[in-house]
Amino acid sequence: SSRGWGRETEGPSTNGRAGKVGVVKQAGARCLEGEDRFTELGRSKAVEGFEGEDQDLELYPLSDGIAEPGAGDRTWVTEFWMICSLWREEAKINELTTEVSKLQKEIDMFNQENSVYLSYEKRAEALAVEIKDFQGQLADYNMLVDKLNTNTDMEEVMNDFNILKAQNDRETQSMDIIFTERREKEDLIRVIDEEIEKEKQAADTIIKNMSEDKQAKYMKMKSTNEHLLHELDARQQELDGLNTKKEALETDIAHSQVKQEAVVLYEKLNELESHRDQIISEDKSMGSPQEERERLLKQSKAEMVDLYYRLTEMREKINQVTEEIRHLDLDLEEHQGERNQKYKELKKREETMDAFLDTYEETKTQEFERKVQLEASIVALLEHMSRNMNRMKQISSITANELKSMQEDLNFKETEMQKSQNTAKSLTDESHRLQQDLQKVEQLENKINTELNSLKEKIDQMTDALETYSNLDGLKATGEDRKKKLQEERVTLTKRRDTFRKVMQQLSKQYEALKVQLQENETHAQLTNLERKWQHHEQNNFVMKEFIATKGMESDYRPIVKNVTKQLAEYNKVLQEGLQNSRN
Repeated sequence: SSRGWGRETEGPSTNGRAGKVGVVKQAGARCLEGEDRFTELGRSKAVEGFEGEDQDLELYPLSDGIAEPGAGDRTWVTEFWMICSLWREEAKINELTTEVSKLQKEIDMFNQENSVYLSYEKRAEALAVEIKDFQGQLADYNMLVDKLNTNTDMEEVMNDFNILKAQNDRETQSMDIIFTERREKEDLIRVIDEEIEKEKQAADTIIKNMSEDKQAKYMKMKSTNEHLLHELDARQQELDGLNTKKEALETDIAHSQVKQEAVVLYEKLNELESHRDQIISEDKSMGSPQEERERLLKQSKAEMVDLYYRLTEMREKINQVTEEIRHLDLDLEEHQGERNQKYKELKKREETMDAFLDTYEETKTQEFERKVQLEASIVALLEHMSRNMNRMKQISSITANELKSMQEDLNFKETEMQKSQNTAKSLTDESHRLQQDLQKVEQLENKINTELNSLKEKIDQMTDALETYSNLDGLKATGEDRKKKLQEERVTLTKRRDTFRKVMQQLSKQYEALKVQLQENETHAQLTNLERKWQHHEQNNFVMKEFIATKGMESDYRPIVKNVTKQLAEYNKVLQEGLQNSRN
């Protein structure tokens, strides 16, 4: 009770601090066990202690253990309340530390499991690759066993091996090519995407720099474009649906002979109806014989006026063409005079060039021989000079006249050699220049010939036109003949129209009768129902075939039998080896 605590706190002062510490420990234990031993008086005192005089905690902290005389129960209850709160906080901290340690253990376990899972995953991948290799080897061994069972020769096996190897090499090359193409296309796509982004940025900058009216117009057009694109997608989807429906109907018709015949009859009916509409429109456009006569007279008059205007235009064109021909003849004569003079000059130059080219080899050999002679003479002179120089070294004195004459001879020979070299060079340059002139002359001659041919063709065309349009009476006669032929053809066509109309009426009646008869025929109804049932059975048959194929693949026991026999053989082999080892 509160009185008991009060007595304990007011115990003898000789015990001092130790008595209070024992009481505090007991109070902390009671707080942890959940035994709230405070009374209403103690709690009210504690509250008064917190609300009233805060200086008690400052003047007499927990560590002192000496209460102010007269403080009474209030100070001790406050200290006890704080000790209880500290013990509770310590208990909560302990719980939190235990929870943190548990979480840390769980994290460590999770990390360990994750590392184990990763190692298992890597091991599973390695085992999957190994299983795939073993499957390939098993397939090879099975094929080899099949070859051995069928008594296949080694050459055939090697041939199959070489064929498969070549095929694998080709497929590898094709895969490499496809990979490189894919990489190139990815690079190209990336470049195109970058360009598109650049263009978008440029377009955005352009749009930002626009005026407000243009921006509003652009946004309106953009929304219209998006709406049209959505509408286009919807129409495309509708078109795809109609195409699929059309394909389904075509396949349905293809499986039915009666429907094919009906389609042919419908097409014939559409053609006949279109022909009927055309004939009806022609009949409506045609009037009475008097109106047709007046219309034909007007048409013939209009054609005659048109022909007259065309004849006048053709006469004007003929006069214009004759004038142009006359001018062309004059220009051609003048041009031909100038060209003849140029041609003569070029001919002379060509003759000189031909003469030069004919004598070029001879002159070249002569100059070459002359050059060789000059070189030989120069060599002889140099040898002579060297001998003379040696003699000059030996002879103490030599006359100046002899030295001068020798120097003059040397200069003369050098100038002669230089002249011969210059002459040969000038001759080669002249030869190249003349060849270029000859090529230009040939090109000019070809151009002149082509122009002359084109002018001759134009003159022939103009003369033909003059001959055709000069005979006006003949043109009128041909026009009249054509008019008569057209009138006769019109009469025959009207007769054919009437006959076709009658045939059309008969065919339409026959078609309607056949249509009614076909609709009333029980055999037709039965055939349509049977066709539907047949299509349904075909679909069910196809589904059952697929189901049987899948179940057959699932229930294929041959690979399992092979694997079991192989394992049995290996197990027997191991048992035999173990028995042999035990006997030994």
